[in-house]
Amino acid sequence: MEFLSAPDLGLTGLFLSSFMAATLLPGGSEAVLFALVKLHPQQTGIALLLATLGNTLGGTITYAMARSLPHKILPERLVWIRHWGTPALIFAWAPFFGDAICAAAGWLRLPVLASIFWMALGKGIRYGFIALAPGSNAL
Repeated sequence: MEFLSAPDLGLTGLFLSSFMAATLLPGGSEAVLFALVKLHPQQTGIALLLATLGNTLGGTITYAMARSLPHKILPERLVWIRHWGTPALIFAWAPFFGDAICAAAGWLRLPVLASIFWMALGKGIRYGFIALAPGSNAL
């Protein structure tokens, strides 16, 4: 008996890949999204939603873990995040420093819901560009 079809497994894999990519574990969720949309263009909408949701959930966990750390003196390199506030999280998608922005937002105790909103917006825009890239078959 088959519980999940191949496209469903692809969507599950995409969600897990995007979740893990938002943690300190290395991941290539962009390649998984591109490949899934190329093979199953009819799933572009749900694929974008799941990739964004998984990646935002991973970023939110990073935020929550950092929020639990003691809050002491603000390091100079975090001043810009305090200055820009939650909109700085629109860059949470960025390689190398996106996870650090999520952690800094949690450590600085920026508002939770606004942080999640800006995180999801940036990550969703990034995944949208990938899903609609030339050669993806999504258009």
